[in-house]
Amino acid sequence: MAKLWGGRFNKESSKLLEQFNASLPFDYKLWRYDILGSKTHAKMLNKIGILMDEEYQKIIEGLECIAKKIEAGNFVFDIADEDIHMAIEKALIEEIGEVGKKLHTARSRNDQVALDFRMYVLDSNRQIQELIKKLMHTLLEIASKHTEDIMPGMTHLQHAQPINFGFHLVAWCANLKRDLERLSDSYKRNNYLPLGSGAMAGTPYKNDRVMMAKELGFIAPTLNAMDSVSDRDFALDLLYDLSVLMMHISRMAEELVLWSSYEFRFIRLSDDYATGSSIMPQKKNPDVPELLRGKSGRVFGNLMGLLVVMKGLPFAYNKDTQEDKEGVFDSVETLKISLEILNAMLENMEVCQENMLKMAQIGHLSATDLADFLVRECGIAFREAHHITGRVVAYAEQKGVDISLLDEEEILSIDSRIKSGVKEVLCLHTSMNARDSLGGTATTQTREQILQLQQFLMDK
Repeated sequence: MAKLWGGRFNKESSKLLEQFNASLPFDYKLWRYDILGSKTHAKMLNKIGILMDEEYQKIIEGLECIAKKIEAGNFVFDIADEDIHMAIEKALIEEIGEVGKKLHTARSRNDQVALDFRMYVLDSNRQIQELIKKLMHTLLEIASKHTEDIMPGMTHLQHAQPINFGFHLVAWCANLKRDLERLSDSYKRNNYLPLGSGAMAGTPYKNDRVMMAKELGFIAPTLNAMDSVSDRDFALDLLYDLSVLMMHISRMAEELVLWSSYEFRFIRLSDDYATGSSIMPQKKNPDVPELLRGKSGRVFGNLMGLLVVMKGLPFAYNKDTQEDKEGVFDSVETLKISLEILNAMLENMEVCQENMLKMAQIGHLSATDLADFLVRECGIAFREAHHITGRVVAYAEQKGVDISLLDEEEILSIDSRIKSGVKEVLCLHTSMNARDSLGGTATTQTREQILQLQQFLMDK
């Protein structure tokens, strides 16, 4: 069968060109959006008098028949059709005859692909938002159970100050909250209909683009036809949003790898989400978080790939833009499975509170509290208080214990200016709960942060 666009050509396309030119091997994923867009376009053509009622009904029935064949796996995708748009149009003509040729009136493949791809991106955006919400719910549920369980808070990966485990998980959720907001913002920014723009300059038909926008759930039609067919900002927005999200997941994964090691032992991963070694029978490897960490690279690469494709293109449609989809498909699929498996792994993770507390008793995490006590309660200048605290730390080091485990009498003997009651401020729980400022790690503050994030999710 001759190409649907082949009227001015005297020779058929070479097989090599068909292979090189075709996007059907990957853009077949857009078939649902193509049929939905075609139904809406047909409805509009019927409204403006291009299609008679009987013709319109025949086209709708034909498109629904094609959809059923694709869903059932009975549709033959032929690479000679180039792309999903031509494949469906050709199948429609074969299904219902000459009336099928009327469907492409007042549209171009340029605005057709812009519509299909945009609908895929917006749909994927919504799906990923739901997966992020699910992950946040899981994290907040775990966090709410551990708002009093002490762990060492770290800077430079060195023990710094005592925090509770729930507080750390809330920090993860704060990242995910911004990811949700970012996706929500880009969804609104890109929820405009390109269909009806034609090849690049509009059409001579009285397209009712407002009607089509409303029918398909868009805010409104796009403003400029040339921009509409050449714009891929919506895809770049999604790729950027997913790259930042994947970066956050990678940072969480890095901490899960550390926490599951023998050196930390803060958590135990379920056997369902760990693997073994082919040679070392004792090994239990954190392959899931390692893969999550590794997959960030491919998502970042997909963003850079599309930026490079777009950077030198003149306005209106260019064939280069066909290279916009595979990276987006890959990033969407990567994020979906990453969010799903991260959530499942966390649901089955065991938290080892005792080990976290033991680690918090290494590194003198409450030393700053001692210095503050000497300034506040003993009237000692901070620089001198810093020096005295250093002496207390040195004494604890000689004994091989953390300063939080020293007896009060031992501390009082180091300097006569130290007042009684000092032992209490060195308690790790006291130190943690002393950070009661807005956003702090105190149990009360952590619980308030959890409540605020839960309310945020209810409002989304």
